[in-house]
Amino acid sequence: MQHRIEQPGNLLKEDGSLAQRGYSTQAVLTYNREQIKAPAWKIKEWDFYQVSNDDFCVQLTIGHVSYAGDVSIRFFEFESGYRVDYSHMLVLPFNRLNMPRTAEAGDLTYRSDKIEMAFRFVEGGRRLTAKTPGDGKTPPIEVDIFLQQPDPVSIVMATPFDEDKRFFYYNHKINCMPADGVVRIGDREYRFSPGDAFGLLDWGRGVWPYRHEWFWGNGSGYINGKRFGFNIGYGFGDTSAATENVLFYDGTAHKLSHVYFDLPGGGGYMAQKIFTSDDGRFEMVFTPIYDRYTETKLLFVDTHCHQLFGKWNGKVVLDDGTVLEVKDLVAFVEHAVNKW
Repeated sequence: MQHRIEQPGNLLKEDGSLAQRGYSTQAVLTYNREQIKAPAWKIKEWDFYQVSNDDFCVQLTIGHVSYAGDVSIRFFEFESGYRVDYSHMLVLPFNRLNMPRTAEAGDLTYRSDKIEMAFRFVEGGRRLTAKTPGDGKTPPIEVDIFLQQPDPVSIVMATPFDEDKRFFYYNHKINCMPADGVVRIGDREYRFSPGDAFGLLDWGRGVWPYRHEWFWGNGSGYINGKRFGFNIGYGFGDTSAATENVLFYDGTAHKLSHVYFDLPGGGGYMAQKIFTSDDGRFEMVFTPIYDRYTETKLLFVDTHCHQLFGKWNGKVVLDDGTVLEVKDLVAFVEHAVNKW
């Protein structure tokens, strides 16, 4: 059930449906946006970066759902709950943001008198910068972070939706990128260092049904002095060709099948959760420490998301049978219910 895409080509056929379904560990398919046959207002595109360590996290987003867009900076501390959110909403942006067609090339920038943000490719990795003077509720914010990208390993998904053959989700997630940089919020300063901080890219392009629900978890850290990470999730369309569940270790991807969990049930979001896989290769206990709940209502957009950060403990098994013990890895899992 895990079909690996290896033949290069266009993502979409002439009728707007996916040419191939499944996963890859690098961008094999070309996002040919001009071949989309669904209505323009159904197209959704975003670049989302998250940088975190065991104590705090910053998130940078440039994205749109055609009739509404968002350029935002979100920062929060896990233990204290201190949180700053600055979101610049865009009305009817459609294709004006000029989103790159691949997660592996092409700078993305946005500039206005309210916020500046740039995701740029530089030697050895990526540079993320953002700046806003703030407003009456939010202090000035400056972000300047370098993400190392030692290898190209990642998880790339080409997934259809059952509702319409023209609906699809083309998603590229990259984690295990050591982070070095600073976030300044008013007179506060927060520093990330590559010894304990990592960046994540969630790059998405697609045509979605208006109503949907997903579960997603992701984390990065070190095990035995080597970079380790995982990505798990479901709800992102018809995953009969492949799931997005994968382990990363020392620059190599190890594909998983199904991972089962009940995030909102069993005592609520902040209760301890059990994660288990159909083949015994992902067996974890998750203890939440912070719930970053967000909701957005604008025009036809109505989104709700519980993003839970906490400590992961358990074991994972690599393709060759090697067992890795995971101890107190701070990472997240989320539950989103959207109309957009």
